[in-house]
Amino acid sequence: MDIDLIFKALANPTRRQILEWLKQPEQFLSAEECGGFKRGVCAGHIERLGKVSQSTMSNHLSVLQQAGLIQVEKYGQWSYFSRNEALIQQYIDHLKHSL
Repeated sequence: MDIDLIFKALANPTRRQILEWLKQPEQFLSAEECGGFKRGVCAGHIERLGKVSQSTMSNHLSVLQQAGLIQVEKYGQWSYFSRNEALIQQYIDHLKHSL
């Protein structure tokens, strides 16, 4: 776990919003539209929620992925993102003990 990368990722409000969308995607997206959420949330749906360009959203997702906060699974041409709950909990535990 790279604490500095996580802090950098969480410093941006859009990236924090992405984590919220991925935590409970059914509050923001239709399960029918997304084909359920078992694989995660498709990058295109995240992009639409963020109302930013594809390249900007791609950068945000990349920063979150490099920090380990999200995971990506590829299915054909599609990329599905989900939260890395184990690392998020490890980060929370670290904050509780270090601050």
